[in-house]
This record gives sequence, C-alpha cells and structure tokens, in this order.
Amino acid sequence: MVNRMTESIVKGLEGLITGYRRGGNRQINKHMLLKFPKYDSNKEAAQLIGKTVVWLSPAGKRLKGKILHPHGRNGVVRARFEHGLPGESIGGKVTIV
Repeated sequence: MVNRMTESIVKGLEGLITGYRRGGNRQINKHMLLKFPKYDSNKEAAQLIGKTVVWLSPAGKRLKGKILHPHGRNGVVRARFEHGLPGESIGGKVTIV
C-alpha cells in the first residue's frame, strides 16, 4: 500500500551528497551516499527507497539516480546513478523528483 501523504512530502526534498560508497580497497563511483534533513534513523530513511534523485551539474546536465538502501543507522541512504558523479558533486545538493 502506498502512503500518499509521505509521497507528497518527499517530492522536491533536497539532500546533501556526502561521498562515494567505499570499501577498504576501492570506491564505487556510481554509488553515492546521501543525507536528507529530518531523516535521522535508518527506519525513517527507508521511506525514501525507490525514489529518483537528480543532481544538476555546473554545465546544466541532469544526472539521475535511484535510492536503493539505507546506509548505517543515522539516516544516510545509498543511491546508484546512471553515470558516476564527478568529485565536485560531493557537498552538493540532490533533489527528489
């Protein structure tokens, strides 16, 4: 069952790109870690799974990604983008569409 109230609140929400998904020996360039305001636990962040996010590059390109999974317990989520985002995107904003 889809919660229409949550869906309308989430649309247009801006989040912060905190970095790449990394392991001990590598980083995955297509996967980014995102933090959205007022989502402070993994249970709250789980409401965002399946939403599409967009990052607007300085050149005006719109790069789309999809939120896949919570990351940790502090409300951070993982998103996979079509193409890997450049390093300049870290610290930038993404928008849920």
